[in-house]
Amino acid sequence: MEAQAEHEVLAQRSTIASETPCRLLIADDQSHVIEALRLLLTPEGYALESVRTPAHALEALMNESFDGLLIDLNYTRDTTSGQEGLDLVSRIKEVDSQLPVIVMTAWGNIDLAVEAIRRGASDFIQKPWENARLLSVMKAQIDLHRSRKRAQWLEAENRILRAQGAPDFIATAPSMRRVLEMMARVGPSDANVLITGEHGTGKEVVAQTLHRLSGRSDRTLVAVNTGALPEGTFESELFGHVKGAFTDARTDRIGRFELANGSTLFLDEIANVPIRQQAKLLRVLETGEIERVGSSKTNKVDVRIISATNADLRSECAAGRFREDLLFRLNTIEIHIPPLRDRREDIPALASYFLDRYATRYRRNLQGLETSALQAMLQYAWPGNVRELDHTLERAALMARGTRVEISDLGLSSQKNAGQSLDEMSLEAVEAVLIRKALTRADGNVSHAAEALGLSRGALYRRMEKYGL
Repeated sequence: MEAQAEHEVLAQRSTIASETPCRLLIADDQSHVIEALRLLLTPEGYALESVRTPAHALEALMNESFDGLLIDLNYTRDTTSGQEGLDLVSRIKEVDSQLPVIVMTAWGNIDLAVEAIRRGASDFIQKPWENARLLSVMKAQIDLHRSRKRAQWLEAENRILRAQGAPDFIATAPSMRRVLEMMARVGPSDANVLITGEHGTGKEVVAQTLHRLSGRSDRTLVAVNTGALPEGTFESELFGHVKGAFTDARTDRIGRFELANGSTLFLDEIANVPIRQQAKLLRVLETGEIERVGSSKTNKVDVRIISATNADLRSECAAGRFREDLLFRLNTIEIHIPPLRDRREDIPALASYFLDRYATRYRRNLQGLETSALQAMLQYAWPGNVRELDHTLERAALMARGTRVEISDLGLSSQKNAGQSLDEMSLEAVEAVLIRKALTRADGNVSHAAEALGLSRGALYRRMEKYGL
């Protein structure tokens, strides 16, 4: 049902996009030509903007978005060679390689038209034009362009966004009361929110719930683990890139900011963004403007930012590892999630929720937890918080021999292995202990812990996920 609902939303979004007026930029130095085009195209539903020179055409293209361009090849400075128009075609394709460009020439020079198409023009119109042909060419090129854009959006959503809906938010413990009050108060706003708390406390669930409470909930939340992004692809992932921007850029790519336009962008592990990239992120938050890597065109985006970290950002600022001005932009409102050991009242409900989910997934006939198993869970420290509880119940669902989960199915004894000798522990258990100690020494900073362990940041994230840390 959730997948069906998501497909319906995407289909509806595509339908809405197709119903919006086509924005067309006309470049011609003759006022009577512009007026004739306006009389022809406006009744057909085109929203027109006109300029008289190639320079003004480029300026308009850099500041606004269009569905297509209709440009003359000859201007006042050179009325016969078409060189100004050809150069304009080349510059347009440098700014946006996918934008359809239809060229007009009064000279009927087929060689000129061929050269324009070689430079990237989509088609050509000969002056004086036939109205039916001009309308047919414009419609075909605009429809093709919009179809490609829709396909690109769908590909990006399928690649980035989760198929499942936001999970249920379970919070009945007294220590969660302030969290719920803050979420109810700021969720409907567009305020930027910083969510803090230990690893595995459920910061992403809070972000998803805030998004569902907002006026942007009809759009899908876009999430990205900024700490896990390699520095070399950071800008490409967040801001997108154009074809040819670097060696592996074989096609244009939509970045997370552009994908989240009109919606919410969740930046997880924000403390681990390299200091060199923080300035670029700050600029986007201040101006609301992005540029794809390899492009000089500036695009405006309307994005609400929700970020999360397990680190103390104020200490990071004092140590010079995080920009204070970026922190001010991120934490208009700060919501701190307590660790699971401080909200033990939620353990029974969370355990039941996870057990039901995994019993369904693995087709196990499970009726619940034995009292001894629940008691052990209530007494356990849960260093990995809700994420560790989730993984524990998944294991229990697979290991249970009867219809109820027993204490031995939980495997909690093997998780309390800090006091065991190395001879009694498996290789994986030793690795989990070392990673936990490294994170503790680094005050939760994944980059510093990874450096101490001799791992890349991405490799450490994969191991943390594996061990429920």
